Amino acid sequence: MLRIGLTGGIGSGKSTVSALLAERGAVVVDADRIAREVLAPGTPGLAAVVTEFGPEVVTPDGSLDRAALAAIVFSDDAARRRLDGLVHPLVRRRTAELVAAAPDDSVVVNDVPLLVETGQAGSYDLVLVVEADVETRITRLVGRGLTEADARARIAAQATDEQRRAAADVVLDNSGTPERLAEQVQEFWDRHVRGASRR
Repeated sequence: MLRIGLTGGIGSGKSTVSALLAERGAVVVDADRIAREVLAPGTPGLAAVVTEFGPEVVTPDGSLDRAALAAIVFSDDAARRRLDGLVHPLVRRRTAELVAAAPDDSVVVNDVPLLVETGQAGSYDLVLVVEADVETRITRLVGRGLTEADARARIAAQATDEQRRAAADVVLDNSGTPERLAEQVQEFWDRHVRGASRR
């Protein structure tokens, strides 16, 4: 099994890269998707978050009000650390289950937004970082419905490009066209995945 840790700042295009890797046969384990799963209505994870942050982080239908929770944690470092302390262990446990279920000869891509922030770089055979310049990322995030101020706050709350590069084995630049990103993914696959399987 080849384990690849994929990360990048919000708005960098990490989801696009994970989809391109899945097209090439990788098993993608998406930490954001798992985080939604472990905080679904009726889960112990959601109950713990409500106990910590109050009933205002739940919608009338019983699901997590992500916007309300984000408003709390992205303006308060201590609150964000408390949330991480609740959610990260649940995500790691579920991730381990999914990785264990993958065939032994799989290429497993762990799509982890906070890979650098949580000190997980050493857990992988390769760390792949996707980056894009800040203004490009802000434009993308505003296009998804965030305000510019919210977009900048979320970028500021994450690791810097320099910190991610320091942990990276390979960096992909997604400031250009989708076609250029796809070319870089193919180059990565040919060199580091097919190349690894031949050694």
